[in-house]
Amino acid sequence: MNQADEILSVKNIFKVFGPRPELAMEMLRKGADKNEIFSKTGHVVGVFDASFSVKRGEIFVIMGLSGSGKSTMVRLFNRLIEPTSGSIHLNGREITGLSDKDLLDVRRKEMGMVFQSFALMPHMSVLENTAFGLEISGVSERERNARASEALRQVGLAGHEYSYPHQLSGGMQQRVGLARALANDPAILLMDEAFSALDPLIRSEMQGELIRLQAEQQRTIIFISHDIEEAIRIGHRIAIMEGGRVVQIGTPQELLNQPANEYVETFFKGFDSSRVLKAGDVARFDPEMVCRVNGKTPHFKAGMPYGYLIDERGQLLGVVGADEAGSALNGSPDEALSLHRQHPVYTDTPLHDVLDIVATLPYPVPVLDHSGALKGTISKNQLLHTLSRH
Repeated sequence: MNQADEILSVKNIFKVFGPRPELAMEMLRKGADKNEIFSKTGHVVGVFDASFSVKRGEIFVIMGLSGSGKSTMVRLFNRLIEPTSGSIHLNGREITGLSDKDLLDVRRKEMGMVFQSFALMPHMSVLENTAFGLEISGVSERERNARASEALRQVGLAGHEYSYPHQLSGGMQQRVGLARALANDPAILLMDEAFSALDPLIRSEMQGELIRLQAEQQRTIIFISHDIEEAIRIGHRIAIMEGGRVVQIGTPQELLNQPANEYVETFFKGFDSSRVLKAGDVARFDPEMVCRVNGKTPHFKAGMPYGYLIDERGQLLGVVGADEAGSALNGSPDEALSLHRQHPVYTDTPLHDVLDIVATLPYPVPVLDHSGALKGTISKNQLLHTLSRH
């Protein structure tokens, strides 16, 4: 990753809980695992040798089961807890060694935090709750109210400035929490299980709101979750943690297609992968299925009932049956075109939208890029194999 694209960089971070972390660190260096350290010293290894970067303007989800270290990780970013070892850089500046005063400045101006609990002051209006962080930072009343009003507008709460928390639904209260974080205009928004206390319908609505905000403002958001559905819906990339370790980072498609271990695989058990995978993730290209390349006719693979007629630029002209290949290649492509009339399937077409097409067509479905070039095909067998793996 280009360093200019990085907003947050974590290098060899360890977090040990206990009175003598240096003792646990020495044992770790000698190869002890976290269970041995706990049994011999009572110390808990919360994060073990984590190194990764977060890209500017992405939603980066950190997920894992309870006790995996995900919430510990997010609290290391803004140093609500101190790392035992390692370094964290924000916008190229190391924040692990900052003084209390400088750290407070970073928290107020560069990082916003949204917790699972709404943490609203019951005696304050929605506007006052939203402006609370700015008030603590010494921002004038006029400016903080203007910024808080704008943040409330961004989350769809314009007109509720003078309501009180008890007058709002759970979803609206969480929007106030989000607006309070946005009012500071932070470089990074940290969200720790922010929607998990909400009803499923409101939760889905808030996820959609977050996706919209990120798209409009290109904000960098680090989101902690234990819910794979949520992670896949909102995350550009997902980091999966197990026992304090970051075991794999990737896009939802990469994690589905190439899980690093059984632990990663378990997250996707029972998940409908066709909702996440794209046609290009499944398509396979066999050169022998192509009927023409640069004006030359390669050997038409024996036993293959269909071939794919392409022009000199690799663009699909049509699908031909084995017995029609000759006439199609000899200047009668109408034979081919008559066999392929359904809407094009592109590499970025959701796999879910391809299921019926694959099921009904007699030949493997051609998959194109947006210039019309053939990138591969999806057969019924390929599709069943892909879906059965997940």
